[in-house]
Amino acid sequence: MAGDSKKEKCVEGSPVDKLTDDLLVEIISREPYKSTCCCKCVSTRWRDLFSHPDHRKKMPQSLAGFFYQVNGVRYFTNVSGKSDPLFDPSLSFLPKYESLDILDCCNGLLLCRCWKATYPETLDYIVCNPATEKWVVVPASDWSSEVVVARLGFDSSVSSHFHVFEFIIDEASGVYEDESRYFKNIEALAIYSSKAGVWMVTEIMAISFAIPWNSRSVFLNGVLHLATFDDLIVAVDVQGNHKRIVDLDDDFINDIFPSQRRLYFAHSTAGIGGSDLSVWVLEDHGSRADWTLKHNVSNLKLFGTEYSSFQKHYNVVSFHPERNMLFIVWGEENTLMSYDMDSMELRFIRQLGSDCQVEGSDWEGKTHFYSYVPLFSESLANGH
Repeated sequence: MAGDSKKEKCVEGSPVDKLTDDLLVEIISREPYKSTCCCKCVSTRWRDLFSHPDHRKKMPQSLAGFFYQVNGVRYFTNVSGKSDPLFDPSLSFLPKYESLDILDCCNGLLLCRCWKATYPETLDYIVCNPATEKWVVVPASDWSSEVVVARLGFDSSVSSHFHVFEFIIDEASGVYEDESRYFKNIEALAIYSSKAGVWMVTEIMAISFAIPWNSRSVFLNGVLHLATFDDLIVAVDVQGNHKRIVDLDDDFINDIFPSQRRLYFAHSTAGIGGSDLSVWVLEDHGSRADWTLKHNVSNLKLFGTEYSSFQKHYNVVSFHPERNMLFIVWGEENTLMSYDMDSMELRFIRQLGSDCQVEGSDWEGKTHFYSYVPLFSESLANGH
């Protein structure tokens, strides 16, 4: 009788409980990202589906953490702040080079510049997927050893192929704004297509601009966006065409970030006559694009009186790709925090140590953090 009773309870349970894991994965994988996040909270079984090796290729993944580099050493910190790094920051699965630097991260792939032990110095680019340890060597162009700014464009929902963008400087140009900053205008753009396997070069004709070496790139809808020294955002597509140039009409931007398929930036007035953190989003209104204030919070509200002494020593380093959340590094020990704009809650993640740099001028000397959302599908074309 007891056995029959248990069997009846099982039959009378939720119909969803009777679905196999494979069917559940097929259903959940077709839901919007925000809905899939809710699915993780349904039960332990549903949560485990997202991380199980047999299913995670189909399941959308959330932000795992950040790659960053300090004094030539690479690190990865989990967004939870707990346990060992989820991914190997040394990238030991890659071929051995004299030195290796991370230049960009785009939708689960890293772009690395790898210097060879030769004279004169030569390099390769490597595009790799830390989640699957797949990688592709991109041969250098005729300008690669002189290029300062190179960025990656990739969207697995569109294609398994990627593009590498090199911004080639005009050797004849050069402007000293002060003793600490020297830059040259961009003269041309070289684009490598992994599908074609060749570099294409196009001249920059629309406007003169210069790009800081650590300017963050955002690849959205087949278009690469970067902030420049001249308070502009330049945007080019994979054919090298200018799509638009967004004038910021101010001098307070120091980085742009992708979130929820739009461009964002954060403006902190701490230390320059103000005490607020404001968040702006680029709204597309047909023929024009306008920056709209999305969120504003005082630094006192953000940090509280306990941490008020650090209000002048923080930097917004990232936005969550799918949530109204940003990430801040602040204080003498460079504490990584998350700030939820909906709940206005600031959460401690971990201390990164005093070697990281969040102070200095807008562009120089700051540690660059690369937000990493793992890509478990075998989508790196021609990968090793």
